[in-house]
Amino acid sequence: MASQLQGIWQLLQAEKVSEARRRKNQRLKQAKAAAKAEIEQYHLQREKEFKAKEAAALGSHGSCSTKVEKETQEKMTILQTYFQQNRDEILDNLLAFVCDIRPEIHENYRING
Repeated sequence: MASQLQGIWQLLQAEKVSEARRRKNQRLKQAKAAAKAEIEQYHLQREKEFKAKEAAALGSHGSCSTKVEKETQEKMTILQTYFQQNRDEILDNLLAFVCDIRPEIHENYRING
């Protein structure tokens, strides 16, 4: 009878240990799932912050690019206007300079004789 009680007691102890291991494994799985969810939430938050910073940096870069493009177009318009205004006068001066030929003897030329 004592051996039966001892056997029953050992079975109860084994069942308690088994139940404890099962609860421990269940708690570990829950903790793992919670940690994974927390990590995913943190990852999404950091990704959102990165996208916001990237958009701010590219947005300012884009506005600088459009500003430079606008200034370039304005300068090109001004230069085109100056070109149209002064083209005839510059061409006349250039042609007059090229066509005005005055033959002269160079000062370093020596006549041997």
